[in-house]
Amino acid sequence: MAGGWASDGAVQEQIDSSIEDAIARARSQLPRGESLHHCEACDAAIPEARRQAIAGVRLCVACQSEQDKAQQAGGGYNRRGSKDSQLR
Repeated sequence: MAGGWASDGAVQEQIDSSIEDAIARARSQLPRGESLHHCEACDAAIPEARRQAIAGVRLCVACQSEQDKAQQAGGGYNRRGSKDSQLR
């Protein structure tokens, strides 16, 4: 049952849209192409096992961990679902 101007299923549509956005963002961040032998950021050697395990790897484990932490700190805010964006 919808309330106000929202149609039936509006909440589920919002959830589905948020999930689709997250999946698209994650897929766009997957490495592509040939793996590098040295890290893009610090020029450290990338182990052969890592290069074979992850196609298109560009960073060493330490630099990748730092990048992952930085991305987690800024993500997770659903702009479409915020009341502030709906009031504008």
